[in-house]
Amino acid sequence: MSPLTRQQAAERVMDRADELAAISETPDALTRVSLSPEHLQANQRVGQWMQHAGMTVWQDSVGNLCGRYEGEQEGASAVLLGSHLDTVRNAGRYDGMLGVLTAIEVVDNLHRRGARLAQAIEIVGFCDEEGTRFGITLLGSRGLTGTWPESWLATTDAEGISVAQAMVQVGLDPARISHAARNVADISSYLELHIEQGPCLEQKGLALGVVEAINGARRLRCQFTGEAGHAGTVPMNHRKDALAAAAEWMVAVESTTQRHGNNLVATVGEIRCVPGAVNVIPGEVTLSLDIRGPQDGPLDALLGELLTLAEAVAGRREVYFSAEEFYRIAATPCDFRLQTLIGEAVAAVQGESLSLPSGAGHDAIAMAERWPVGMLFVRCKGGISHHPAESVQAEDVALAIEAFGRAVTSLAASR
Repeated sequence: MSPLTRQQAAERVMDRADELAAISETPDALTRVSLSPEHLQANQRVGQWMQHAGMTVWQDSVGNLCGRYEGEQEGASAVLLGSHLDTVRNAGRYDGMLGVLTAIEVVDNLHRRGARLAQAIEIVGFCDEEGTRFGITLLGSRGLTGTWPESWLATTDAEGISVAQAMVQVGLDPARISHAARNVADISSYLELHIEQGPCLEQKGLALGVVEAINGARRLRCQFTGEAGHAGTVPMNHRKDALAAAAEWMVAVESTTQRHGNNLVATVGEIRCVPGAVNVIPGEVTLSLDIRGPQDGPLDALLGELLTLAEAVAGRREVYFSAEEFYRIAATPCDFRLQTLIGEAVAAVQGESLSLPSGAGHDAIAMAERWPVGMLFVRCKGGISHHPAESVQAEDVALAIEAFGRAVTSLAASR
């Protein structure tokens, strides 16, 4: 078999992404959740493509699709490539899937040339990165790393079906979950290709970028408590307006985060005002705060400053401020050696390389607990993701296949 040209490989990826998009629980919108008939159908189809690329294929005990292209010597450690095959509801067709499909093209190129490397190459299509069905993210990758909490088995979906029941329904045995865990020595590193899900590459006019870290995040429920009163009878200088305090703080959140830089972002995405009447001064406002960044130190410094500012606003306006953190995840730095390797490959195919953080979570978060991880971003139109308008260009995919192939081949050629 002669190798496909870069453009032919990209066109095949685009066609296969369209084919996978048709495997959905609804005909008018792409939805493919974990442990569903559609999930298994997608695994089967992608498994066929892996086999055609010369891989040995299996589905592990939590529902991940796995393929292995053997190295020069059987049983060699493997460079693992992957992303996820599940989707959010009413999804786009490239989030997750693009990473699996481009990885198959990298292996197919080696297979067509009859090339074997010092290390094997494995590909995994993770079964549940999004957490759409059960509210559990990274289910598949935590199965592979052996960090799958037993409590997850009792977690239920919107219809009351537990993870354990769903596994049985698709022929998986909940008692065998631990069999999905891989020995650390079996894998040397993990590389993931993914659409950027943001606008930075597009704004820079670049197709590809190197991920430096996956952002850590802190989420808080915040509250300003003042004093409700009649909108017509309480003079302005006597008011304890909780909403005015919250508004002042929200503007400070924006300006302070911009001043900090360091790729830090902050969002107030929810707000609830009580009593919420047109003729009553707001007495209580509850709002969310979500802050993210690629390094935990600057992230925590920003959080401390924002909370101090809230207290200052509250004191000046004679209202009360409180905050409760309900979610925290550490930043996940990508391995520096892998960043360099991917960066060199990107520079070779597009003339320059850009490093940037990932604001969204990925399976690489779980994988980094066991192995060095590296990530390659591909430009997506308008930075749109988790939406049917999600779009990539075939020309960008062609560059991605070449850059990813260079990085993977270089990595797998070394022992």
